[in-house]
Amino acid sequence: MKESPIFTRTYDLLRWLIPVTVKFPRQQRFVLAQALQQTALAFQEQLIEAGNTRSPGAKLQQANISLTKLRTTLRLSRDLDLLSLGQYEHVSRMVNEIGRLLGGWIKKAK
Repeated sequence: MKESPIFTRTYDLLRWLIPVTVKFPRQQRFVLAQALQQTALAFQEQLIEAGNTRSPGAKLQQANISLTKLRTTLRLSRDLDLLSLGQYEHVSRMVNEIGRLLGGWIKKAK
């Protein structure tokens, strides 16, 4: 069976995000970097759980909340100059694409 694009895009996001956040300054590595990593990993877990249940609605709503938290924390990271403008633009495009895929899945699940 072909894997859904949302799982692939989320994996790509994590593969990009973790090495970037590891390079945050030490005082932010344990605050914002950890928050970004944990939120992104929680999002991935919620998608996996939604993909393995008969009624994924509740897990998809949790994933939507996690994605909103991720967006907010990424914006804060940019505002604090922990991410360059180019990095922020790149990750924003990734997150927006994932958000569109998630929105489509939520609509389909209703």
